[in-house]
Amino acid sequence: MIRRKDEATVVRKQMFGGAGEAVMRQLLNGDGEMYGKGRVFNHLFLAPGAEIGWHVHHGDGETYYILRGRGEYSDNGRLTTVESGDVTFTDDGEGHSLKAVGDEPLEAIALILYK
Repeated sequence: MIRRKDEATVVRKQMFGGAGEAVMRQLLNGDGEMYGKGRVFNHLFLAPGAEIGWHVHHGDGETYYILRGRGEYSDNGRLTTVESGDVTFTDDGEGHSLKAVGDEPLEAIALILYK
């Protein structure tokens, strides 16, 4: 399978009460394309000031691979700055949030796999 960038589904929505909207280009379409092992494999875009609000994972874990920009990341309530090349992981039962900070958009790959 090859999915060209103009064929991918793009979803725009406010995430978990965060400011602004997240723009997500779905690289794979849910667990049917992930052998039932996960539900999200997205290219994520956050404009400056936009965020994915605080949320806790249940039955899965999420990884962000930061491609571009800077973010304020809450790792179970501990705030830290993330930037290009950084990887975050939120395990089952843990919580996180991500906000684009600075003057440029934040881009990341988001992957959610079932536990």
